[in-house]
Amino acid sequence: MSAPSTAPLLEVRDLSIHFGERRVVDRVSFSIAAGEKLALVGESGSGKSVTALSVLRLLENARLEGSIRFDGREVTTLSQSELQGLRGNDIAMVFQEPMTALNPVMSIGAQIIEALQLHRPLSRAQATEQAIAVLRDVGLPDPQRRLDSYPHQLSGGQRQRAMIAMALACEPKLLIADEPTTALDVSIRRQILDLLDRLRAERNLAVLIITHDLNLVRRFADKVAVMEHGVLVEQGPVADVMQRPQHPYTRKLIDSRPQREVGEPGDGIVLEASNVRVDYPVSRPGIRGWFGKDLFTAVQSASFRLAPGETLGVIGESGSGKTTLALALLGLLPSSGDIRVHGQSWGRLSREQRRQLRRRVQVVFQDPLSSLSPRMTVEQIVGEGLEVHEPALSKLERRERILQALHDVGLSENGQIEPLLARYPHAFSGGQRQRIAIARVLILRPDILVLDEPTSALDVTIQQQVLHLLAELQRKYRLSYVLVTHDIEVVRAMAHRVLVMKQGEVLEAGSVGEVLGTPRADYTRELLASIAD
Repeated sequence: MSAPSTAPLLEVRDLSIHFGERRVVDRVSFSIAAGEKLALVGESGSGKSVTALSVLRLLENARLEGSIRFDGREVTTLSQSELQGLRGNDIAMVFQEPMTALNPVMSIGAQIIEALQLHRPLSRAQATEQAIAVLRDVGLPDPQRRLDSYPHQLSGGQRQRAMIAMALACEPKLLIADEPTTALDVSIRRQILDLLDRLRAERNLAVLIITHDLNLVRRFADKVAVMEHGVLVEQGPVADVMQRPQHPYTRKLIDSRPQREVGEPGDGIVLEASNVRVDYPVSRPGIRGWFGKDLFTAVQSASFRLAPGETLGVIGESGSGKTTLALALLGLLPSSGDIRVHGQSWGRLSREQRRQLRRRVQVVFQDPLSSLSPRMTVEQIVGEGLEVHEPALSKLERRERILQALHDVGLSENGQIEPLLARYPHAFSGGQRQRIAIARVLILRPDILVLDEPTSALDVTIQQQVLHLLAELQRKYRLSYVLVTHDIEVVRAMAHRVLVMKQGEVLEAGSVGEVLGTPRADYTRELLASIAD
């Protein structure tokens, strides 16, 4: 393994970033040596991403003060042609969400080949050969076939590997990774970190990783720098900062782990699934595809009962079938077996009866920014369900219900809710948007909420706030939750019982204490080991 060099490869000194009159980063200084891994951590809005983007001068309409030196060159004074040679060649970046960062109309291979030919005098055949090699380096199975795949044809982990392959194609000296594992399940997260660690060691690659995941920092980084409101409040070796934090904000981040807040479930059954099975038609390969389709079983033999005020955690890797099961529970996917909501089976209801039952079982999606319409105000978003399910309400009654829903989720500004009603989703933080998404379903007074990764994209302190809010709402309204997640710590904090799924099968089920305390399945033990590393 290559030892980190002592001389800085990247040296940032007294960096300040201004947008107009507003200073968003204030005199930040840090350095990274070749082969070294620095984690830049902080809450959303702390300035960590704009600091990283400034290293590549990717911020539009921003005024930079201070110094950014890379490999002896002052980045702030480079011309556009010099920056083009630096970007992707000497410094590469892996963006937070590969599905939006990758071009959806170009194959993975075409995107890597384009990056190679931009910086290297290679023929198409040579660039193709190198693209296959770099896909193999990042552990993507069958790289020659994946060369022709489009982003939507890959899983989350595979897309992240493709992004890393594109970034590493030109063998950069510094890799900037912005939240590279946020939306990945624990085992894929470990694979990505192991991959980065291996590539760092083989190539003496320096890594600047931007994250709010403190477990990732402990597992991966050599040094950590903590940012709050644009100021670097503390930095040093990971062991020193994590074990002996000096700044109150650092201590706050370290202490912001999900806290268990669960009450006793009530009597009765609000949701029951018996031997649920979901099959998808898939095309047969080759000429056989002309004569019919095969069936892919996404979920099989899933059974459980959910009581009032109870939370069922459904955990598993990407592709385990947990989201498919959730969609079947919502009546949005055809399934065999039986799913009953308050004793009524989706398969035996008329269209009108299904519409009436839908208000009793609602869903909060993973990413509120994509699930909330950008063209609708908060008042329109939260009140939309009332127009469908309670059209007889007057305008005043609808406004009162909207205000009550926003009050229930704790969304206000200086104690006032009305000023928020005319705003659009982009004007809110990630935590505030998640509160709006919860208010949108809460206004219909449902009994059951399906929570699809409700905190995966949130930083640790906002995650704790949202989990506390969900616990309060459950106590107040006796809500039952089906919590679909890959975050075992969130399950440990919220759930009464757990289903563990892999490749569509329920491997084990039981109370949180039984399943997470003394797991029977090897796969469950692997998941638990992934967060302990």
